Amino acid sequence: MPEVSRFFGIVIAMFYEDPWPPHFHARYERAQAIIGIEGPEVLEGRLPPRALGLVMEWAAAHQGELREDWELARRHAPLKKIAPLE
Repeated sequence: MPEVSRFFGIVIAMFYEDPWPPHFHARYERAQAIIGIEGPEVLEGRLPPRALGLVMEWAAAHQGELREDWELARRHAPLKKIAPLE
């Protein structure tokens, strides 16, 4: 699973073979969630409230880059790193 960003102990990644809708995976400690790029919204799983808030803030700020990485993943091309939340 290619990692596209990492911040405050949260790892953001995308799989090349994942089905629609466009999404990314967020992991924090033992928790994980699948987050839809449009919205963004939780599609599956859960994260602690503080971690989820940080992920949603980051995703809203980087929607264009997330869409671009999703398209690269569809073509099995290398994904671009996305700046972390600061």
